[in-house]
Amino acid sequence: MDMAKREPNNQADQLVGAFSRIDEKVSQMRSLAESDQESLMDKLLKFALPSIAGLLAGKLFQAFWSSLVRKRNGDMDTEEGDQESATAGLLFAVLSAAVTTLASGLIERGSQTLIDKRHK
Repeated sequence: MDMAKREPNNQADQLVGAFSRIDEKVSQMRSLAESDQESLMDKLLKFALPSIAGLLAGKLFQAFWSSLVRKRNGDMDTEEGDQESATAGLLFAVLSAAVTTLASGLIERGSQTLIDKRHK
């Protein structure tokens, strides 16, 4: 009978211990979140500005490339004029990726600098 009484207490102790560990983990996560200097707006700036800049740079480069292709084809917008060789397509892809990455990287650095200045 003594064993039967100890088992529920032991299970209760284990349950209390488990809740205690969960409480400690939540407290650690809360203190980590509170010690983070960056606000939601800062994090949004760091994500959105480089993404938008990369998208705009890609679209601008695509428009520039299309104008070069039109000039090469004598300002004719025909299906035959739009056909590019594999080398030209590969060149476009490489240059477009480079321009997009460069623009995103520069804007990312700029937004981080802006956030750092704001924190000071």
